[in-house]
Amino acid sequence: MSNPPASSSPSRVTFACLTHRNIGTVKKLNSVLFPIKYSDKFYQDIIAPDVEDFCQLIYYNDVPVGNICCRLENKDLYLMTMGVLAPYRSKQLGSQALKRVIKAAASHSKPKIKRIYLHVQVSNSDAKRFYERHGFKEVGIKEDYYKKIMPRDAWILERIIESEDKQNQETPPQS
Repeated sequence: MSNPPASSSPSRVTFACLTHRNIGTVKKLNSVLFPIKYSDKFYQDIIAPDVEDFCQLIYYNDVPVGNICCRLENKDLYLMTMGVLAPYRSKQLGSQALKRVIKAAASHSKPKIKRIYLHVQVSNSDAKRFYERHGFKEVGIKEDYYKKIMPRDAWILERIIESEDKQNQETPPQS
C-alpha cells in the first residue's frame, strides 16, 4: 500500500521558542536567509527568557523553515530579523509568525509595549509591502544603516501596539 501524495494531507505549521538546543538551527537558517553574519551576542540575546514570545523558530510539517527574532528596547519591540526559506514563502508562514509576535506584544505588560519597529533595506520593496499589509507604516529612512551590503539605506517601519483590552473594547458589538 502506498502513501497518499503529500499534497492531500493538511500542512502543519508550528512555532518553538529559541533555546540552546535549537540555536544551531537558527544560525544555519540565518546563513541562508540573510546576507550578513550575526554576532555571538545576537544569538545569546535571542535565547533570553524575556524575549521567548518574540523569538521563534517556524516549522512547516516539522521542518524548520524560518524564524523571527525581536528584542525589547524599553517600551518598544525591535524586530531584528524575520525570514522564511524561499520554497515556503507563499504559505503565509511569515504572516502567521508576525501575527503571533504582534499578539504577544499587545498582551505584554512588563514593560507595556507601545510599538514594534524594524528596518527594511530600501531595495526590498516586497518586504516593505509585506509589513505594510500588516499595519506597519514608513516613518523615515535611516541612511547608511547597512555597513556591508548595498544599498546601505533602510526604511524605518513601525506599528503602534494597542493592548488586547483596548482592541476588544473597540470591537463593535455583533447584532
